[in-house]
Amino acid sequence: MERGSDKHSPRVDEELDHETRSLRQGAPVESRVEEHREQEGPGEDQPTPDARLTGGRATAASLDLDDAETRADIARFLTPSTFPADRDALLADAQDNQAPAEVLDRLQALPTGRAYENVQDVWAALGGTVEHRF
Repeated sequence: MERGSDKHSPRVDEELDHETRSLRQGAPVESRVEEHREQEGPGEDQPTPDARLTGGRATAASLDLDDAETRADIARFLTPSTFPADRDALLADAQDNQAPAEVLDRLQALPTGRAYENVQDVWAALGGTVEHRF
């Protein structure tokens, strides 16, 4: 049994099907088969998407690329459920996760006698730049 619309002709049904195919199939962007289906830009008094994406997220003390990669390497080998933890527990967890020597050396440099709440806390204790978001 074929289901169709009794409000449109088969030609219009096929055209509507073609226009909405990417939406029904889960495409990550909206359907832009025809120009009239494209998203309209912002109004005169509205911010542009670029300004919202690039402006005002982190303070001037942002990470450079090397610091971001180093912090990510440390985070990659620490299990989130380990926190809060002291230096020895973090070292043991990193060793269990087969962390490379560079990560283990950095964790070994952590001050003893305190608990670290998260990776950002570890990074700050190592003297890394901490981003302040608002």
